[in-house]
Amino acid sequence: MRRTVTTVIALCLVSFAFAQQDSVAPRKKISMASEGRTNDHFLIQLGYTNWTNKPDSIHTNGLPRTFNMYLMLDFPFKTNPHWSVALGPGIATDNIYFSKTYVGLKDVGTNLRFQNVADTSHFKKYKLATAYLEAPVELRYRFNPGDDQKSVKIAIGAKIGTLLNAHVKGKDLEDRNGNSINPYTLKENSKRFLNKNRLSVMGRVGIGHYSLFASYAITPVFKEGAGPQVRPLTIGLTLSGL
Repeated sequence: MRRTVTTVIALCLVSFAFAQQDSVAPRKKISMASEGRTNDHFLIQLGYTNWTNKPDSIHTNGLPRTFNMYLMLDFPFKTNPHWSVALGPGIATDNIYFSKTYVGLKDVGTNLRFQNVADTSHFKKYKLATAYLEAPVELRYRFNPGDDQKSVKIAIGAKIGTLLNAHVKGKDLEDRNGNSINPYTLKENSKRFLNKNRLSVMGRVGIGHYSLFASYAITPVFKEGAGPQVRPLTIGLTLSGL
């Protein structure tokens, strides 16, 4: 994992260096078409998340979702305003919902339990939520940089993240027949079973301020030997601007 993180950081530095070299190119090579571009400094993403490689014994339901926010610096290639490199920090959150399942996030054992509790008391709503501090790097291409708000845009890249929080949350305890027992909320926090770092690849395509995005985590959610080797695959909508 350390070698992977080092490689990603090195790629970021190389991309930044090339962007800086282009920025000092002679002014006569700069296309005036780059005037008025928004640079897409601020990104908000809302997506649907699926755990790939999820075993059949884990029962998910509802709408598993992702919400991300990034503040990115955009470095245009002055000799070719169609291209730019962007990087910056952000927060990424995932919420995975379960059906009549107990997730032993605070268990004292070495393996994370996903227990079927359909035949006993269980929570009507139950989820595992994670939050990461992430640093994405994008290589961007605009087909019409002179009219950025109407231009078709493509971006590919990667992001490295560190785990900030992981918790399970249950609402409304009910019996096996679905009758309410206690309408209270349970929340338990622990990062012990989860990988502390996450490396993902990503891509976007859209027009103006709106684009579709997809991301896939190369590293699994849980530590090897501590839980199923599931990896989040997310698709959704990005709103960009500024």
